[in-house]
Amino acid sequence: MSEKLGVLLVDDERLARNELRTLLKPHPELEVVGEAADVEEAARRIAELDPDVLFLDVQMPGASGFDLLSRVEVRAQVVFVTAYDAHALRAFEINALDYLLKPVHPQRLRTTVERLLQRAGPPTGTPGARPLAVDDHLFLSGERRARFVQVGDIACVCSAGDYSELVTRDGQRYLMPRPLAEWEERLPERQFVRIHRGTIVNLACVERVETESDEGFRVHVRGAGTAFPMSRRYAARLKTRLA
Repeated sequence: MSEKLGVLLVDDERLARNELRTLLKPHPELEVVGEAADVEEAARRIAELDPDVLFLDVQMPGASGFDLLSRVEVRAQVVFVTAYDAHALRAFEINALDYLLKPVHPQRLRTTVERLLQRAGPPTGTPGARPLAVDDHLFLSGERRARFVQVGDIACVCSAGDYSELVTRDGQRYLMPRPLAEWEERLPERQFVRIHRGTIVNLACVERVETESDEGFRVHVRGAGTAFPMSRRYAARLKTRLA
């Protein structure tokens, strides 16, 4: 790689930033171009510097590293830095994202640097294959920004060829490189149900069901912006779940 990757360090602890800067010195492929101590400062620095890599502390006073990703557009590859947190670690592992545990070990950092150099681009946010729980978080990359979304906040999943489109309760849409059948297997079956060969809905987001004709229905889902068709065969399944 001819050009160095610009790195932004985001951590509310100055000592932690200094330590990570020191640990990165043996890796000339990466260059620390800036630091930030909180989410607001990080947002400004990202806009100014457009870094290639973000070493992002998860637990920070006021707003977390997750909050930063939901507020600003992040083009960079993200490496999460965290003290042990079982809930956070599950989110990283589910989404195949890289993370470092504090205190950061030099050999573990070397592995991370090798991954960064191999990717040469932003993370895809493609989830792994393990089953999901309602309170799990998925890392989704949209056209404008990347964010963590709780599984329970997914309103519906729609087929898009070999891809699928996830729609959240607030109407955000994310195209994911996974077929609908895989989401049907992974999403919690008590809360998500297939209402059409091309649509899975979150039962908690179903606002109403209207009769369209003798042959079927229309299902209105919060955040979707449109009603989805549902045949009587699928309607029986939905009725059982809503009972």
